[in-house]
Order: sequence, then C-alpha cells, then structure tokens
Amino acid sequence: MILETSVNRRVLVAKPRGYCAGVDRAVQAVEKALERYGAPIYVRKQIVHNTHVVKTLEERGAIFVEETGEVPEGAIVVFSAHGVAPAVHEEAAARSLRTIDATCPLVTKVHNEAKRFAAGDYDILLIGHEGHEEVEGTAGEAPRHIQLVDGLDGVDRVQVRDPERLVWLSQTTLSVDETTETVTRLRERFPNLIDPPSDDICYATQNRQVAVKEIARESQLVIVVGSTNSSNSKRLVEVALDAGADASYLVDNASYIQDEWLEGVTTVGVTSGASVPEELVEAVLARLAGHGFGDVQEVESVAENVRFALPHELRRDLRPATA
Repeated sequence: MILETSVNRRVLVAKPRGYCAGVDRAVQAVEKALERYGAPIYVRKQIVHNTHVVKTLEERGAIFVEETGEVPEGAIVVFSAHGVAPAVHEEAAARSLRTIDATCPLVTKVHNEAKRFAAGDYDILLIGHEGHEEVEGTAGEAPRHIQLVDGLDGVDRVQVRDPERLVWLSQTTLSVDETTETVTRLRERFPNLIDPPSDDICYATQNRQVAVKEIARESQLVIVVGSTNSSNSKRLVEVALDAGADASYLVDNASYIQDEWLEGVTTVGVTSGASVPEELVEAVLARLAGHGFGDVQEVESVAENVRFALPHELRRDLRPATA
C-alpha cells in the first residue's frame, strides 16, 4: 500500500475519451435488437473490442460467434462495427439469416473507396494491422487489388503493377503519426502515390490521440482504459509515451492498476479507448482517489458532437413500435 503524504496528487482526464459515434451505434444496435426481437441475438465477432461491453451484452442474451456458419439458419445476426467482407453477406444470405449491419459508417466509407479504386483498376495499399477484423473486411471488397502494408516494415515488400495507378487507404483506428510516417516512406518509393479522397483515420481516433498528447505532456503516468484487442486503445498508449509521459499502461478496468505504478507519481493522466463505457473510467478515478489522487481536472482539447443513426434494418422495424 502506498503511504499517503501531503504531496498534491492530481489526475488529468482527457476529453474526448470513450465511446465514439460508431461504437455507440453498434452497441445500441444489439441492445435495441434484444428489446425488439428478444433473445437470443447472435453477433458475429465482438460487436466492439471491449470485454466489459461484450460480457454485459451476453448477460442480456447476445451470443457472440466467430463465423456466420455458427448462427442457426433463419436467426438474427448483427455484424460488428469493424465491418465484414462481401463474402460474409453472401454466406448470411445463403443461410437465410436476418442481418443487422452495425458497421461503422466511417469504415463503410473506406469500403466504398476500395471498391471505387478497384473498379478503376488501381493497386490499393491498405495500411493496417494484419489479422484485424476491419482490415479483413476492407480487403475482402477487392482482394485482387489490395495489398496490406503493416507499418514501416511492410513498405519494402510492396510490389505494384503500375506506380502511376496506385492509391493508399488505411484502417480507421491507426496512430495518425505512424500512418503519416508510413505514407511518407511509401511516397519515397512511389512518388505518384494517390491519397484517399478524405482522411481514413476516423475523427474519434484522431481526437483521442490529440487529447492524450495534451495530458501526457504534464503526466508522469498515463493510464489508458481499454481492452488488449482494441487497436485504437493500444495506439493511445504509444501516443502518450511519444508525447512525453514517463510510463503508460493499458488496463481493462481499475483492478489492473498496480500500486507500484503510482510510487513517486504526482500527476496521472487518464483516458479511454473509443469502445470503453464511461463507468470503467469512473472506477479508475475512484481507485486513484483511494491513493490520494483527489484533484481531478478534465482537459478538453476537441469538442465532439458526432452522432450516427441506427442501422436501417432496425430503424425500419422499430418505426411501428415508436409511432
């Protein structure tokens, strides 16, 4: 147990943090489906990358599966916020599944860009992390045209048919700085590399990285609340360290915080990934308060007011109930 002293301990809490519009939409989609149709509701993959959210929805009657083939024929299945390849939609149709597509609209935008550039016979360099569900879904839109570039190490392995017909796209949850560095390296090899029509890294990912940079400059320790399979949460740890924090850790919840992290620390920064409910942040603040970090200051760097409508399949079926 850390001995309390008269030293002033403070917490800087980043704003914005936590749920983005796409995550809020996806979680609501499962909740509303359970209310409207009753349990069970099947969900392909984790609806969002957060263990607490998944467990809470399971307790309400959601059943999470890895593949569409695990869903009983004719049942309802929700596709996660990360998006799916066309082949998944085809398999669902073949099994007569009722689908609710909770793909984040910003991920759908990248899918549409991939289809458009593939139709123009461009080679597409998709910057992202191998094995991530979002990458698999985007790549599935145009597999013959897309090759993955997983960070700087992947740049030298790129092979293209025509360097004059080459475009890059990206996973929406990457580090802005790291993606910029990868694009710079790619452009050194391919000077005529085309940028996407608009930034692929989502507004929420960028805003949370800007916010964590601001608190990291004044924090010895930055605690990021998020699950280990959350790409955007892991990036926040990296960004915090790059911005000047002496240490930064990713925690699923308050119980993961180790007392020794707080030894000699007077300022702790706290933020959370885009798939993290606020109650988990509040529990972390309560844990810190128990160690004398009672001075809590919220630091707002960017105002956020983005909202997305529920998937159209749900809006259609909810309309009679709300009329």
